[in-house]
Amino acid sequence: MRLRIVDCGLRIDNGRSSRGWTPTSLIRNPQSAIRNWFCCFLAACTPVTTRPDFLPDPQASRLVLDAPPARVTPEIAVLVAAESLQVERVNVRDGYLETAWYDTRSRRSFRGAGDVPDLAATVKIRCWADPYVPGQTQLTVETVSRPRYDPSRTERDLEVVVPKTHAGRALADSLVAALKKRFGIPNSAPSAP
Repeated sequence: MRLRIVDCGLRIDNGRSSRGWTPTSLIRNPQSAIRNWFCCFLAACTPVTTRPDFLPDPQASRLVLDAPPARVTPEIAVLVAAESLQVERVNVRDGYLETAWYDTRSRRSFRGAGDVPDLAATVKIRCWADPYVPGQTQLTVETVSRPRYDPSRTERDLEVVVPKTHAGRALADSLVAALKKRFGIPNSAPSAP
């Protein structure tokens, strides 16, 4: 193994060598430096999120609001609570909100999947607030119901988007209208499907 001058702490000035203190690198093996850098990079880019592992249904309503997601998500939580819905999951950083199952006839929220008495009238509202352009949010509001209960399948497999005539859809539309009134929509926003 060959030693370099810096490894020995030698200094060369005006053609003369002298022994002095020279700051040396603590990393002797460049492979370990690359491995350490790569591990630190992976640790910094961890994909931990509170959002579910599925995307919103393509039939969900979408709109663009004239506010960043960090302002929109807390406002959604306030509006949902004002409508007497229980919030099951909310994360401002991720821009996600999910309500508990809500019976539109009895106006009660139910936690869990198995204790809902009226499946036809019970809905769950999910909101995804994604950055659109700087200062704007693309909001996706999904209102789903579960036509039957089957413990052998995942909850998402049984969910269907409610029709426009459903009372749960009217509730979600009132939330969207309140958000439009609060934040406004940009003039060049794409139209909702």
